[in-house]
Order: sequence, then C-alpha cells, then structure tokens
Amino acid sequence: MHEFTVWAPAASRVMLHLPAADPDGYRREPMRRVADPALGQEATPDTDGWWHLAVPEAGHGTDYAFALDGGDPRPDPRSAWQPEGVHRHSRVFDASRHAWGDAGWKGLDCRGAVFYELHIGTFTPEGTLDAAIGRLDHLVRLGVQMVELLPVAEFSGERGWGYDGVGLYAVHHAYGGPEALARFVDAAHGKGLGVCLDAVYNHLGPDGNYLREFGPYFTDAHTTPWGDAVNLDDDGSHGVRSWIIDNALRWFRDFHIDCLRLDAVHALVDASPRHLLAELSDRVAALSAQIGRPLGLVAESDLNDPSMVDPVVNGGRGMTGQWDDDVHHSIHAFITGETQGYYCDFGTSSVLARVLTEAFRHAGDYSTFRGKHWGAPVSPDRHRGHQFIIATQNHDQVGNRATGDRPSATVSPGRLAASAALMLTSIYTPMLFMGEEWGARTPWQFFTAFENPELAEAVRKGRRAEFGSHGWAPEEVPDPQALSTRDDSVLNWAEPEQEAHAAMLTWYRDLIALRSASPDLLDDSFDSVSVQYGDAWIAMRRGSFTTVLNIGAEPARVPVPAGSAARLTWGSVVLDDDEETALVSPDSVAVLQVRD
Repeated sequence: MHEFTVWAPAASRVMLHLPAADPDGYRREPMRRVADPALGQEATPDTDGWWHLAVPEAGHGTDYAFALDGGDPRPDPRSAWQPEGVHRHSRVFDASRHAWGDAGWKGLDCRGAVFYELHIGTFTPEGTLDAAIGRLDHLVRLGVQMVELLPVAEFSGERGWGYDGVGLYAVHHAYGGPEALARFVDAAHGKGLGVCLDAVYNHLGPDGNYLREFGPYFTDAHTTPWGDAVNLDDDGSHGVRSWIIDNALRWFRDFHIDCLRLDAVHALVDASPRHLLAELSDRVAALSAQIGRPLGLVAESDLNDPSMVDPVVNGGRGMTGQWDDDVHHSIHAFITGETQGYYCDFGTSSVLARVLTEAFRHAGDYSTFRGKHWGAPVSPDRHRGHQFIIATQNHDQVGNRATGDRPSATVSPGRLAASAALMLTSIYTPMLFMGEEWGARTPWQFFTAFENPELAEAVRKGRRAEFGSHGWAPEEVPDPQALSTRDDSVLNWAEPEQEAHAAMLTWYRDLIALRSASPDLLDDSFDSVSVQYGDAWIAMRRGSFTTVLNIGAEPARVPVPAGSAARLTWGSVVLDDDEETALVSPDSVAVLQVRD
C-alpha cells in the first residue's frame, strides 16, 4: 500500500499514472481532492489543494507520475527518487528500508567543528556516494569532523555542481540515488564524522522545472538573480513554505543528516510577518529535541548581518552559523595580492587584522564594490567566533574563477601554509575544500550536462562572455558542457603520496590536531584574540598561542610573547627571547606557544 499525494491547488483534475500493460505502459487513476493528505478529508473550495489516492499494490520501487488537467505526466514535486533523471517518472522510495547502524551516534554541534566541503561528482573518479565512502578514512586521519556535501538534489544531466537542482527531495541518480546517501551518512557516522548537506531553496534550475504547473511556487512580486523569486509571501505561499520546511526536516529525520548549509539565504525574499528562516529554525529545534541530537542550520549570507545567528526570540533568524566570506577575501587578497573585483576593499594587513578580530570587513561602512554602506558589526557580548564559518578555499571562490584554478597554481607553498595556519588557529569555525589539505593542483571548474541544447549553448556563451569582460580570452574559458571539463576537475589521489604534497598534508593534519587538543585555540570569544601587524607580517595571539607569518620579500622581526617556543613551523622562524621577537623569513609561518 502506498499513499500518493500531491499539492496542486489550481488543478480541477489530477490523474495518477502507474505502470500497466497499456500501449504506452501506464494506466491512469483519478485522484481525490482532500483537505489534509494525512487525514484524507474531503476538500472544499477553500482548502489548500492537496490530492490523494491510496494504491494497495504500490510500494517501494513503483514508478508513477501526475498529470494535471489533461496535461503531460510530470514528476512528483516531492519525489525522493528520479532514477532516469528530471524529465521521467518518479519512483516510490521507502526510507525505512535502510537498516541504520548509527544508533550510538550522538550527533555533532557544527559550531567549532572542522568542516570539509566536497563535491560527490569530482571527489573520486567514479563520482558516486559509494566511492566517496572509500575515502572517509582519509578525512578521519586528517582530523576533520563535519563532511559538507555540495547539493545532491536531482538536477538535469549526469554531471554538474548541483546548484541547478529541480528535484529537491530526490538524490541525484548519477550519485547513486537515495539509498546511496543513506549508506554514506551511516558510514560517516560509523567513523565519527558528521554530515552537512548543501540545500538550495532560493532558486531552481531551468531544465526539468515543472513546479509552475503544480502551483504558485514562484512570484513576480520579487526578483532574484535567477528571475522570479520562490514564493514565500505571496498568494499560495503556505504550500511553498511547507514544501521547503518539510524537505529540510526530511533530510534530518529520514537520512540522519546533522546539518544543512542553506544556499544564498539573502535571495530568500520574504516580507511575511515571520521569515521562513525563523520558522525553519523553530521547526528544526523542535525536531532536535524530539530525536535527541543536535541539528544545525548554516546560512550562506551576503548581508554581513550577525542577526542571522541571533535567536528567533531576540528578533534574529535563529541560524546556528553563517558563512563569513570577508575572512576568505581578506586572507586571499593578502596572500595572493589580488585586489580586483570584490577584493577591492581587501588585501592589506590592517584589513586582515580587522576580520580576524571582528568577523566582517564591511560592518556598516562603505563597500566600494557594492557602491553602498553594508553590513553590521558583531557584538562580543552576544556573538561567538564559532558561529562564523570561514575558508581559504571553497567551491565558489575556486570554481567561479574563469579556469577554476586553485591558489596552489600560483601561490608558494609557504603562503598556502600561512593561510592554513591563520584559518585553523583563528576563533572561527574552519572549512577546508577538498584537496586543499595537500595543495591539490587539479582545478575545480564550472561544468554542466544540460540535456536541452539551447540551454547548453546559452550557458556556454554566457560563461565566456562573463569572463571575457574581465580580460580572459574566450578560448581560455573551459566549455562547461565538455566531459573533459568535469574530468579535469576530479581530484588526483596520487598527489598526496608525492613529497611536496605530503608535506602540506602533514602540515594540515598537525594544525588540526593542535587546534583540537588546545583549549586556548578552541576559545571562540572575540575578546580572546588580538592581532599585531606590519606591511607584510601578522602576529595573531590566542591565549598562550601566537601565529606569526611573513609574506614579504625580506625577513621581518615580529613581536612575540616572552617564553614562546615553536610548536609548528613552515620555513624559518628564529626566536629571540631577550628581545621578545621572532625573525620570520619570507614565506614562513609558525604557531608558537608560551612555555609553562
């Protein structure tokens, strides 16, 4: 027995398509309009538009689709399984079939955990969740605690980043489908790793997006970079909000996910009395209390507004944490010297010192790139460093470069080591991007496999035009549709065995181990950090620890506390206890600790 339900408030007739011996292979069963799919109540003209049909012979593995008012059969907007892609029939998935082995898993607070962001399609040559399980031991040895998966929701084609998903309840078929995700999470928990899932609710992809046929999922009352906004506050928005919130709760409940990273929440335009994020926060908190383990919500926000992590009862959005791109921009511009585009207000040691102690570069002051004042300051009285997730590399900052080149393509190993030390000894929650830990030289490029040829060509031309305006020759921009673009982006797992890469991997492992074992480095109060700096050097103090680095062309004499001794060193750092200084050679970094 399976209960089929679908929300289609404007439809006057809904037919359920099921497998049969008819010429087209399907039989059609009329569905009944109900007020509540759980209760099967008869609907009235004022109810919210659910349709229902119980089919005794249907169950796990049954293919089906919905046809509205005589239209073509379409996939279920809440389909958990699309084995043949976004345009074909849905398949019933029974989540209870997986025999979970993580009964002893108590969960993980995402705040302060070491994150590791990876893309299933390029983490291994196979590009599947099952293949990724085989690399979990590497992450355990590295010392990370939370594995963050880029979106796995069903999208058009066999390969892509996942940010153009259209089947938000399904797990991409090329990654192995929903059963493979359950196996991955179970295996991760068995090795002591939490799992964070990237969820995209602010827009949907263009190919295979049939939601407008079902209901008012979008509104032209607001616009976003992707067109009409997802409908969170216009007529019929109650059904759309339920579709999003139920989706989030389902990842936690049915797949034992520990945290959701919410993509670009500034594009969730919501003028209703209770913002979607606040409602989601309360619902997730209730589920967390019910199942007895912590559940996290991390917002990617461009707003530089710490109220994102303030409790809902205090007027905030209630997020567990938020991404802080200003720290990335400050470290990247300082280390690489790049100050074009949105890096224009970054690049100096003074700006770097500011974000290391205050979270944001733009906290109510003028943003040159945006042409307006931007952001708001954190309050040391109510905000903590672990509420802000930082990175020196991530999918956006690498993949949205014209050729997807990583810093390791142009920056010396010493500077890479310095950026890692700043991130991993800071007061913030650190996040690594796959391969960063060994200085991977493989690029991570933008790639797609759209089935619609017109859309594919539009993306190809748009990508080249975008970077052509920044001075890149069109032939330098990889073709997103080419299989080679994806293949060139796959991690090379032979690299960590090579001497130079192995040294970087050891550096990351040692930094993470030192961080995890040192209370001073886990103290995330803003009052616990102070920074001194010169034109090319930084000295960041954290209790008994001081991280010093120099990216200048000449040695720098850097002030350090008396009695300091080196715990970790890359390059040459010579201590002079009498003068309370360290002579730091170019492209060198050390983590020092005051001796007892």
